[in-house]
Amino acid sequence: MSVANKPDMPSHAIDAASAWVGHEMAARPSEWLETLTPDDIEDLESASAYFLELNSDLKDIDRHNFPLRHFDNHLERLRHKLLHGVGVEVLRGLDASKYSREFLSVIFCGVGAYIGSARSQNSAGDLLGVVRNTGANAADTNTRIYQTSARQTFHTDSADVVGLLCLRAAKKGGLSLLVSATTIYNRMRRDCPELLALLFDPIATDRRGEIPEGAKPYMEIPPLSWHAAQLTVFYQRQYIDSAQRFQGAMKLTREHIAALNKFDQLANDPELYFSMQLEPGDMQFVYNHTQLHDRTGFEDWTEEGKQRLLLRLWLSVPGDRPLPPCFRERYGSIEIGNRGGIITRST
Repeated sequence: MSVANKPDMPSHAIDAASAWVGHEMAARPSEWLETLTPDDIEDLESASAYFLELNSDLKDIDRHNFPLRHFDNHLERLRHKLLHGVGVEVLRGLDASKYSREFLSVIFCGVGAYIGSARSQNSAGDLLGVVRNTGANAADTNTRIYQTSARQTFHTDSADVVGLLCLRAAKKGGLSLLVSATTIYNRMRRDCPELLALLFDPIATDRRGEIPEGAKPYMEIPPLSWHAAQLTVFYQRQYIDSAQRFQGAMKLTREHIAALNKFDQLANDPELYFSMQLEPGDMQFVYNHTQLHDRTGFEDWTEEGKQRLLLRLWLSVPGDRPLPPCFRERYGSIEIGNRGGIITRST
C-alpha cells in the first residue's frame, strides 16, 4: 500500500522546523543551546530561595511560589520552541557544585512549572524521577532501561515534554542522542513508502509491569500517527519486541519488522542524529511528539557519591497539539494540559 492511498496518513512530505538533520544541528548549537547569563542565574536562585522559605511541598511548585522577574520571558520562548520549533533546548550555566541537591531540584521543578504540569513517571507516582544505574538487569522485561548503564534505543517518553537535570556525569559515555521523527518520516516516504505505511498500524508496546486497572499488559498505539494535521511519534523498540510475549498481542509480520528495522536504521544514521554530553547543571527539555531521544552506554565511577545522576520531569503542556484517541491507552486522559504519565491504581 502506498503513502498516497493509506488512510490517516499525510499525502506529502512534512516541511516543519522539527524536520531537522542532526549533523546540521550539531553545527548550529545556537538553535538548541542557551547559555544562562548571570542575571538569569540570579533570577533562578532568588526564586528557589523564595520557594524554600515557604516550606511547601515540591509537588505544589508553580509560577506563584517560584516567582521569576524576567527569565519567565525566555521560558515562554522555550515552550514555543518545543511545541512549534526544533523541539529541544539545553539550558547551561548553573554550577551544580555550588548548590544542594534540594536547591537544584527546586530550580528544575520551578522551570518545569513554567512549561507545563508534572506527571507521574512510574507506578509509585513519582513526579520528580531519579535517573541512575540501579544495577537492574537490562534483559528483565520489567526493567525500565534508564535504571541500567546499558545503551538505550531511540524512544519517546509518555508525556508531552521530558526534562532532564544533570547532577553528575558518568566517568565515560552516557551521551544524550536526539533524532527528528519528522525527518525519519520524510526519508522513509522518499525511499520506502510501502514500509512507512506499516508504521501507521497499531503495534503492541510492553507496559513493563506498570498496568492501569483493567488494562492489558501492553498498549496498541501506532509508532506514527497523523491527527489534526500533525505527525506524532510514539516509539520504544525494546518494549515493542518484549510485548511479543503476550498472548493476544498483535504478532509482528516480516513486513512490520522490516519497517521497524528501517526506522531504527535511520534513527541511528550519524547524518540524522546528533549527540551532546550533558554537564552537571545542564537542563535539557525535549518534545516527545516530534523527537526521539537515546543515551549511549556508560562506565560509571566506583566512588560513592560520584556516580552518574540525573533528575527527570515529564510535563503536560498547555496549548499543545491534540493527540489521537488511541493515546488514551497510555496517557489515560488526552485532555490538553492534563495528560500523560504512568497511570496505575497506586498513582
